Amino acid sequence: MCGIVGYIGTQTANGILLDGLRRLEYRGYDSAGIATLSDDKIHCVRAKGKLLNLEAKLAEQNPPGQIGIGHTRWATHGKPEEHNAHPHMDMARRVAVVQNGIVENYRELRDGLKQRGYEFVTETDTEVIPNLVVECLDQMRVDNELEQYGSPLSEAVRRVVNKLEGAFAIAIICTEYPDEIVIARQQAPLVIGFGQGEFFCASDTPAIQSHTRAVVPLENGEMATLTPLGVEMYTFEGKRIRRQPHLLSSAAIATEKQGYRHYMLKEIYEQPSVVRSCLDTYIKPDWTASQGTNPIDLGLPDELYTELEQIQIVACGTSWHASLVGKYLLEQVAGVPTHVQYASEFRYAPPPLAPNVLIIGVTQSGETADTLSAINMERQRRSEQSPQLWARFLGITNRMQSTLSRSVDHVINTHAGIEIGVAATKSFTAQLVAFYCLALDFAYRRKMIAPERLEQIINGLRHIPMQIESSLRDQEKQAETLAHDFSEAKDFIFVGRGVNFPIALEGALKLKEISYIHAEGYPSGEMKHGPIALLDEKVTVVSIAIPGLVYEKVLSNAQEAKARDARIIGVTSSTDPHVTEIYDDLLPIPEVDELLSPLLTVVPLQFLAYHIAARRGLDVDQPRNLAKSVTVE
Repeated sequence: MCGIVGYIGTQTANGILLDGLRRLEYRGYDSAGIATLSDDKIHCVRAKGKLLNLEAKLAEQNPPGQIGIGHTRWATHGKPEEHNAHPHMDMARRVAVVQNGIVENYRELRDGLKQRGYEFVTETDTEVIPNLVVECLDQMRVDNELEQYGSPLSEAVRRVVNKLEGAFAIAIICTEYPDEIVIARQQAPLVIGFGQGEFFCASDTPAIQSHTRAVVPLENGEMATLTPLGVEMYTFEGKRIRRQPHLLSSAAIATEKQGYRHYMLKEIYEQPSVVRSCLDTYIKPDWTASQGTNPIDLGLPDELYTELEQIQIVACGTSWHASLVGKYLLEQVAGVPTHVQYASEFRYAPPPLAPNVLIIGVTQSGETADTLSAINMERQRRSEQSPQLWARFLGITNRMQSTLSRSVDHVINTHAGIEIGVAATKSFTAQLVAFYCLALDFAYRRKMIAPERLEQIINGLRHIPMQIESSLRDQEKQAETLAHDFSEAKDFIFVGRGVNFPIALEGALKLKEISYIHAEGYPSGEMKHGPIALLDEKVTVVSIAIPGLVYEKVLSNAQEAKARDARIIGVTSSTDPHVTEIYDDLLPIPEVDELLSPLLTVVPLQFLAYHIAARRGLDVDQPRNLAKSVTVE
């Protein structure tokens, strides 16, 4: 969602802040702004739209200062207009604030401030924060409390955050304390960067990675004060915290386009190496069934497997689709009853408490608000209501230094590297690989799979990276050619069965996200139970048909759609001439075991969505209204 960056040091702040905001563009935004502090004055520059607009204003005004905060806003309260853009200040322009999150009780706080004479000029929830800080500082002055604190600004912010309800991350500067940035975190991510004589804060590490690799993430209910001399951390209750910085891995800082037109295209092409990296991490090299050992090493404890009765998965968006594939694998291969729930629904309508459960949270960023809240809610209700019921918590994420990783008992790292494009591609395939490894691990330990079949699947997985690589160029060309016909398209339907039904959902989501074309995904067999009424010559149906258990059924469903004059695109590995009679267009994939086919069938659908969006002249990497990491409810 919103992006925050802050700097205090010896360099001019606005260039560093602007560079940091550029590196946070992938989070999604509709306005941006920067506030720097110099000569006891806050210089605030804001602009609606893309960073180019802010950059032009900064070039004109060139605000001075070696301390500052910046923000990219994804509108929640108030339209995406310049006056609603961050940073926000109090009426006297003494305090500037940037926020990622939502202050849920802002109406109550604002009404109280208005009654006490404070004025507001925006529709945002954030504007209450600088006014509350100023009010607190003034009250501390009246009460002769300022001298009691090494940093009165920090104490004022501490008192204010304890009045705020909701999820938020904030950074604050004040004219009266020109050598301090005070930051605070509750649910929304915030990280501190340690440089040489300079310090940084940001919503995500890419914003500061070109300046430092030494970082400390804030936890919920924690604050920090950044000064030229160092960083002090403490809780919302005022208790001091000491924590050592850790170094970002080299994989976490590779974020350049490397000659590709868009990040999304680059990340599609990175999928073979991502899949290979994940397989190399979790599948033992040179393993064969004759060894009589487990080919999978996820580093999980034995009791996780032996006592388990069911699995609950919570996720959102693309991660939810990956989890549906995971459910299929865990049930059909490993024989573990598995339920997949939208994290946002799980929070407010959780299933009855049951014993011997593994709860899995799946999120690319490790910061998805709904997923984190679902995990925390489930842990809390089990602790309060049924502490005797056995449960373990597992995370599947791409970010090991994330809130999810610190919230669960065990983590599977998907090793996808930083993903900049808002529409997930390589992180989705990496999540699939994680679920394949988890399902095979369970299947082996629970003796649910024959050694010969296990070896067959393992060998098939080892060939997947090469199969993706061998077909990337041809698939892109075919998708690009097809895209010419759909620049004016209005409706798509994606269908699949079994393990490929979630891929139909994912294909539809990709098209919706970046091309703004209405698209829906269905199980193929459900077409005649309602959706078939939508079909005519203006509707395109994308059908995933992989030889296997439900192959003939899928072809039959495609013929039903063709009989209603819909244009039919087939994603298939079949070379059967009969297939070309059914489908108007083909997006072929290499021959593959049906069980493993999602790792291949998703790729041409990614290309199709990408090229249709590019053909329509849209912003592929930063689609409207979307954010890469949804850190508020």
